[in-house]
Amino acid sequence: MISIRRSADRGKSNIGWLDTRYSFSFNRYYDPNHMGFRSLRVINDDRISPAAGFGRHPHQDMEIITWVLSGELAHEDSTGSKAVLKAGNVQRMSAGTGIVHSECNNSQTEPVHLLQIWIEPNELGIPPRFEDLAILPEQVQGKLCLIASPDGRDGSSVIQQDASVYISALSDGQEVQLPLAAGRHAWVQVATGQITLNGTLLEIGDGAAVSDESLLTLRGTEKSDILLFELS
Repeated sequence: MISIRRSADRGKSNIGWLDTRYSFSFNRYYDPNHMGFRSLRVINDDRISPAAGFGRHPHQDMEIITWVLSGELAHEDSTGSKAVLKAGNVQRMSAGTGIVHSECNNSQTEPVHLLQIWIEPNELGIPPRFEDLAILPEQVQGKLCLIASPDGRDGSSVIQQDASVYISALSDGQEVQLPLAAGRHAWVQVATGQITLNGTLLEIGDGAAVSDESLLTLRGTEKSDILLFELS
């Protein structure tokens, strides 16, 4: 079963320096029918104006993944970590007992486009952790690149949840597949471009909840970037 969440139906917020689309309820956007999917709680599609961003703010007991699609994002946090995420790169932050951080557009002239993902952890009160992944184009082009998992396999970042997170870049006609074991679920998010998911067209910004399917086939119909979650 595939349930589609169309881009136009997402929550919206534009406060000048930040233009956001919410796949699930977040902040002032509330939709009781879209509070998350399984352990996946947030997918925010953010565009941040040049030299703007989120000032220092706290998080606790959440697995937070940031995927930069274009531009550069500067990060600082209370663990002492500092980084500049370039287009294509991924950051994983386990907030655990508590972390304070800031995220700002690193450019004075160009916007930054990113997806921020929150996954609810299966254990609370862990020590805060932080990791950046520099993803090369050849790792994602026509492939499923595992960026987060509970066991850190294939060089992925460790998260405190029974969930595997993949990214992929597909050209027109390229295809990737992911088997789903019985009782497992998936969420597919189209970050850019358009694809088909088991023959169903998904366009930029569309998401899809998947249950009771044994195999996912994602096929590019134009140049596309995709986020895929495999969930308990």
